[in-house]
Amino acid sequence: MKFRPCIDLHQGIVKQIVGSTLSDNSSELLVTNFTSTKPVSWYAELYKRDHLTGGHIIRLGPNNDDAAIEALSAWPGGLQLGGGINDQNAAFWLEAGAEAVIVTSYIFKDGRVLEDRLRRLLEITGKDKLVLDLSCRKKGDKYWIVTDRWQKFTQIDITLDRLDYFAQYCCEFLVHAVDVEGKANGIEHDLMKLLGQWGKIPVTYAGGIQSWDDINAIKTLGQGNVDFTVGSALDIFGGDKLKYQDLVKNL
Repeated sequence: MKFRPCIDLHQGIVKQIVGSTLSDNSSELLVTNFTSTKPVSWYAELYKRDHLTGGHIIRLGPNNDDAAIEALSAWPGGLQLGGGINDQNAAFWLEAGAEAVIVTSYIFKDGRVLEDRLRRLLEITGKDKLVLDLSCRKKGDKYWIVTDRWQKFTQIDITLDRLDYFAQYCCEFLVHAVDVEGKANGIEHDLMKLLGQWGKIPVTYAGGIQSWDDINAIKTLGQGNVDFTVGSALDIFGGDKLKYQDLVKNL
């Protein structure tokens, strides 16, 4: 288990947003926990200095390309890039310095997997540079993959067999627990147990982490198989619950 850093971009600025409030239609209901006054390169350079590998940049909507390029230029090959990735731009972002590209919505339509798109992306990136974002929300007693700013439920729930299937195509999974994303109010324990049972390729969990108790729960429930990232609770994102340097020193 290790700490993975993150950079969330909204309108070209580093922000922390409550994930379930994201929408393509309007920003009126958007809940923003933090808006940085620092350039995106400051975060990339910080992570590079501290040798935090496997972190990610997520473009939340349009007008984030310049900022993403700035971050990748600050640490070429050091950060993954997600948000709007498809077969037309995946090669561009890898050439711009992304360690790997992260994809969700492009490979789903009408709630199902578009295997032809997934294979096409694989041909462009190679398995070692493709990360699948299996971000999910709970409905009933299952966790269902969601797309399109995390607003649309697919017909695909996360199971051990599903993880086996998707692992054919990628080097890692990124899993946002969307219902708790940005709320710094605790993790999704049932999801963590499920992810911890698997452990065949790297998995990074995001969502709700607010304390060392949460981090210890990830270690225990995730059986050491699940990495994690912290957003709104972290001091470099305006939080007062966890200190970045403590995570760097202790994990």
